[in-house]
Amino acid sequence: MITKKTMNQTHPDFQAGEVILIDKPAFWSSFKVVHKVRKAIGVKKVGHAGTLDPFATGLLILCTGNKTKEITKYQDMKKTYSGVITLGKYSDSMDTETEMKDYPVPVELDESKVIQTSKLFIGEIEQIPPIYSAVKKAGKSLYAYARKGKTVEREPRKVTVYKFDIEKISLPEIHFTIECSKGTYIRVIADDFGKALGTRAMLTSLRRTAIGDYKVEDAFQVDEFVEKFDYKNETNKQMIS
Repeated sequence: MITKKTMNQTHPDFQAGEVILIDKPAFWSSFKVVHKVRKAIGVKKVGHAGTLDPFATGLLILCTGNKTKEITKYQDMKKTYSGVITLGKYSDSMDTETEMKDYPVPVELDESKVIQTSKLFIGEIEQIPPIYSAVKKAGKSLYAYARKGKTVEREPRKVTVYKFDIEKISLPEIHFTIECSKGTYIRVIADDFGKALGTRAMLTSLRRTAIGDYKVEDAFQVDEFVEKFDYKNETNKQMIS
């Protein structure tokens, strides 16, 4: 069983390399978490193995020192998410980061249609990366174009959805669990799901609960990690040295 306890907590060697599990808070960028950890441990070489959108919460795997060479291994692992898709709402970012707009929901839409439609998204599917994303186009991130009100052509990408379970339906909200390959945009699934149901939809809640066998319940809260391992703290300085 893999837990945060597998990290050397008594004598961690962040310079040589450690793998850290962090539960990212809402409205923090993944880079902000990296910056906070880097500042706390006093090691410049810190990277994360897979971005989480700012509004999302959940598991972020950080690698330090020589362990950064293993980041690709973690990036390639399956990801598991739980969240809420809200029907009858949409936004340019496909989540709550940009202005929400209303869209009519078919009156005949029922739970059986929701469950039946969810099955269409299981297996290998194609996604067009959202304009509000870090995907590069002509050397610039799509975010840069979006913020200037520009739309650019984006090539579809193939991803795999291994599981799309509808956990609860309380229309207009649909609670779900998705297990998918790297590079999958849950926001895009939400948007495409709404269109497949004859309406529009957006992601209103998202939490990454697992990366491979690593679980969010075994992760450190950011403040918990900083308090325990901040090298400027005299007690921690003695432990780490």
